[in-house]
Amino acid sequence: MSHSPENKKKKILITGSSGTIGTRLFEKLLEKSHDVIGFDKNHNKWSGRLNRLTIIGDLLKKEDIEKIPNDIDMVVHLAANPRVYDLVVNPDLARDNVITTYNVLEFARKNNIKRIIFSSSRETYGNKKEMVSKETDVDIERCESPYAASKISDEVLIYSFFKCYGINYIICRFSNVYGMYDQSERFIPLILRKMKKNKNIEIFGKDKVLDFTYIDDCVEGIIKCVEKFDNVKNNTFNIAFGKGSKLIDAAKLIKKNLQSKSRIFLGKNRQGEVVRFIADISKAKKMLGYKPEYDLENGIKLTIDWYDKNN
Repeated sequence: MSHSPENKKKKILITGSSGTIGTRLFEKLLEKSHDVIGFDKNHNKWSGRLNRLTIIGDLLKKEDIEKIPNDIDMVVHLAANPRVYDLVVNPDLARDNVITTYNVLEFARKNNIKRIIFSSSRETYGNKKEMVSKETDVDIERCESPYAASKISDEVLIYSFFKCYGINYIICRFSNVYGMYDQSERFIPLILRKMKKNKNIEIFGKDKVLDFTYIDDCVEGIIKCVEKFDNVKNNTFNIAFGKGSKLIDAAKLIKKNLQSKSRIFLGKNRQGEVVRFIADISKAKKMLGYKPEYDLENGIKLTIDWYDKNN
């Protein structure tokens, strides 16, 4: 099967296309006139247009994967069970992450698809002494959770399919992506919902510092990988904001913006969670021209505005 040369428009498959990042990426790629199809277990609740371009199916089922056309040029594999603590409680969800990634790679191998972009996570770095992590800092002995193990396993599978079958890859390690299209139990949307109702909230870890990434910065990083793929292939990039914020400070920002009466209580760190992380994004800046624009203060304002209009 022949694939399009560089100057021809590529056909891009997004797995997990109805999720938070998937929805925004889908929209933005279509805005840029890319040829895109989605694949997700769920219909897209935000957009009829995206829904019409989405194949509904489960990546754990071979018969569902067979619904995907085989003339794909590039796969952006976002589909995963995402929440760290959920996978501590139910590690079967981590096993499913590994199987779905294997199934996507096999789909690519069998259909001679030579480009894959994979969404990995800052969780792969574990808890280390230094707060700032560059791409080479992963050490499997620091793996804190089944979720982190699933992402490390997925990355290793991708490296092996590159070496054995010539499937080129870009791995993007994300960190605490927040913003529109997110009604999950992740930190920022959960706090936002509770504070709107003036409910008290508990934060796990008073000194917990994480690198929060506004969704448009995350998606811009992925699009740069899509558009520059052949020049930067077979690399791993941190796609994050590049600065750390304390969870308590993020919660206080939300409280101030909402003028909420919620009280904030501090609990201990939960099992399996990374407690200090800032991404070194110098490699993405240099090779991709990646420039995140939204600090936490601006990102939270935009997020609250979006929730006000859409909930």
